[in-house]
Amino acid sequence: MTRRLPRWAAALKALGPGEVLNFVVRRTQETLRLVRHPYQMKTRNAEFPVWCRARTSDLDVYSQIFFHREYRCLDHLRDVGVVIDCGANVGFASAYFLSKFPNSTVIAVEPDVGNFAALERNLAPYLGRIRAIRSGVWSEVTGLVMNEDVFRDGREWARRVRPARSGEIAQMQAIDIESLVDSGDGDRVSILKIDIEGAEYEVFSSPGWRKWIDRVDTVVIEVHSEEAYRVSMEAFQEAGFETAWSDELVVAQRPTRPPAESSRPD
Repeated sequence: MTRRLPRWAAALKALGPGEVLNFVVRRTQETLRLVRHPYQMKTRNAEFPVWCRARTSDLDVYSQIFFHREYRCLDHLRDVGVVIDCGANVGFASAYFLSKFPNSTVIAVEPDVGNFAALERNLAPYLGRIRAIRSGVWSEVTGLVMNEDVFRDGREWARRVRPARSGEIAQMQAIDIESLVDSGDGDRVSILKIDIEGAEYEVFSSPGWRKWIDRVDTVVIEVHSEEAYRVSMEAFQEAGFETAWSDELVVAQRPTRPPAESSRPD
């Protein structure tokens, strides 16, 4: 069994002391609330600098995506074409994929207005390779509103949607994954990333997943409940995918793909 470095040591080895120091300085400034305006962060894991909004969850997302490289479990993939980023937040994961896989294109979906504006700013340098959609992912096309109930810590990385109630004006039209897969270039999707704050239960508890899953090579998903984990794993098993844990993510791949690094969280 390969011995893994502690996360900070691994980050220092991968990024170098300068980038780590810059992150520590920004983290300190955020903790002490010394910054009020958006600021740029450079990282060797993204082709272009990215913007973080001050006093939001953006730096935490930056830490996950670029500092600790949450999606390193996909770095071994080759010939990556279409990537669908469901729950794209401010675009950091999309930027990681676009930089890691230079021949890829990304469809990024995010429902929150503020997050989506930040996403557009962060992904603007990748013009021609990115399509941004302000919408929520659901099991079917229906009217959605932002969920006012506090989820997790209630910050910007925990925004949720729900169906509009009777008499309520929908804020957006939901998009289902089948429609996203159909809208890609070609017949296949190389990577489907799902981090949709609990709506993954709706996606996999509905039989609609059978319409698109055979056209997806790799699914990487963060599940937010035991029920969501159960229905998603049942879907992957039925579809013949192999699954592994990588930190907080479940990676489901077709058997012809090399297995993902498995490191199930405690």
